[in-house]
Amino acid sequence: MSLPPERADFYLACLQADSARLAEVGRLGLSDPVPSCPGWTVDDVLRHVATVYLHKIEVLRLGARPEPWPPNLDDRETLELYDETRAAIPEALVQAGTEKPTWTFSPTDETSAFWYRRMALETVVHRVDAELAHDVVTPVDRELALDGIDEILTVMLGGPWWEEGDTKHPVDATIRITAEGRSWTVRLDATSVTVTPGADGDVDAEVFGDPDELFLWLWGRHDLNMEQSAGDDTAVQEFRARLAEATL
Repeated sequence: MSLPPERADFYLACLQADSARLAEVGRLGLSDPVPSCPGWTVDDVLRHVATVYLHKIEVLRLGARPEPWPPNLDDRETLELYDETRAAIPEALVQAGTEKPTWTFSPTDETSAFWYRRMALETVVHRVDAELAHDVVTPVDRELALDGIDEILTVMLGGPWWEEGDTKHPVDATIRITAEGRSWTVRLDATSVTVTPGADGDVDAEVFGDPDELFLWLWGRHDLNMEQSAGDDTAVQEFRARLAEATL
């Protein structure tokens, strides 16, 4: 996928800002439980993100998934490991550029451009996780949140993952997501999900609100105020449960 230089720079800036904020919040305390990730502490969040960064550094270097994986990092101190990897991931992206063929989990984009957006969004979600643990949540960049809504719907949910009916939530409904003048219309059944940009056609329910709130709700980091939805509440709940399956 072609990624304009200004967009690549935007993702890098978001990645660097949110990874720095995650480091800052991590230093408030590593042992605090993370309410959005039951069973995890802030330490688990930082170690997870560090491992993700290490994996993508190798993916970008090799153009393929590294094997064997993961490395044994048990002897590494968490904050030191995290600081090391958060400095290395932007460098790896810049070195790879935006057109290098590489492994991704997207059926439509097998270039290094994919990882610019994915690493920025991975980072901001987990930055919020750590902030929730310390009750110091800060807003998600508006443009990044809108882009994150698009990614979670079109890439995570709308991929070819459902052909075998492998879901506990075979909702048969059409849901519209609307934020700041942009809409996505999501048609779900037991074996497929189709995501269409725009607000054409009838729907069973619509969910609307600020980009920050909707992005975090889609990722299970924010509760939905029922005043932000209209139509079939059960369909909305099943849609969100189906989305959770796609983002495990």
